[in-house]
Amino acid sequence: MDDRPPEKMDDEVGRKEDRKLKARGRERGVWFGFGMFGLVGWAVAVPTMLGVMLGLWLDRKWPASFSWTLTLLFVGVLLGCVNAWFWVKREMREE
Repeated sequence: MDDRPPEKMDDEVGRKEDRKLKARGRERGVWFGFGMFGLVGWAVAVPTMLGVMLGLWLDRKWPASFSWTLTLLFVGVLLGCVNAWFWVKREMREE
């Protein structure tokens, strides 16, 4: 059991709560924006490039009347945009 008087504990809890609220309310600056921009860029670029590489491989192995590369390019861009949308949505929710 803690031997401190209740008044001191109340003060300490109040200070910790103030510090926590102050940390949460911290404004996000330019660097946060640049970081988020980079995160969104990579979230779109990686699936797109993977789609292109897989498409090139499929075009060599199993040629078809359509281009696997273009098809998977569009699929990669779509998946990347959905991925980026989830990242941004989650970040806005945490704000």
